[in-house]
Amino acid sequence: MDRTTEKPVLNRRLRHSCKPVAAHGEEQWRDLLLLEPGRAAGRGANGPGGFAIDETEETLFALALAVEQRDRHTGGHCERLAFIGVAMGIAMGLARSRLVSLYRGGYLHDVGKVGIPDSILFKPGSLTADEWVTMRSHTTRGEEICRHMKSLAPVLPIIRHHHERWDGSGYPDGLRGEQIPLLARILQIVDIYDALSSPRPYKPAFTPDHALAVIQEETDRGWRDPRIVKAFLKLHRDVLSKISRDSVPDDHGIESMRTSLATLQRILSADVLPIVPS
Repeated sequence: MDRTTEKPVLNRRLRHSCKPVAAHGEEQWRDLLLLEPGRAAGRGANGPGGFAIDETEETLFALALAVEQRDRHTGGHCERLAFIGVAMGIAMGLARSRLVSLYRGGYLHDVGKVGIPDSILFKPGSLTADEWVTMRSHTTRGEEICRHMKSLAPVLPIIRHHHERWDGSGYPDGLRGEQIPLLARILQIVDIYDALSSPRPYKPAFTPDHALAVIQEETDRGWRDPRIVKAFLKLHRDVLSKISRDSVPDDHGIESMRTSLATLQRILSADVLPIVPS
């Protein structure tokens, strides 16, 4: 998450008529859940779903988790982002290939932080201008790490652009509006919510209501895509608020993720969500 959100700003203080993911969502989601062991993270599958990964890609996923585990405050962050990111994709009626990209992006979005010194990454106070340059480089570092894998091409826009802002004031490229890739806009909101509702070295965990209020405030300031935020607020109200944070496991096992996704599918079947055009 962008600490310009968390520090200067924060330190200052779906029941709907549509069924979830009917035509090109529900069946594909069930396919996602019914993958053979080892395929939920991608190993051994081929085809348009994009799940096939080799040992090099497995190393990248392991590297992403190692980055997360450098900080005791961020345990389970990647898995929660993968879980909620896919939920957002389902709620918005996205194709299976995009659900896969959101899943992978949840794990790999901050892999570039492997090159950020601990003195910057875990600094409890404000970052200097030079330290901000280094911190912001994690987006391009992450893209560079992953860009050599052709199968990760759909995930690169998430890695590079998840800190852009709707009004063009974000980084690294200052994209604005719909210039920002859709999946990056989706995962950005999920990332912000999880970071706000988790303790960090420079802040305590916010309550869900406080976190949602901050996201809405930032949307009113022009930083976030209003359509994506509206979808997330509906998803939170009608689905996520009914799931305990602890129900998304932290052990990063493939079976535990499949169990989590199956639980989410049951909830989505009971709580209909709005379909947002992709």
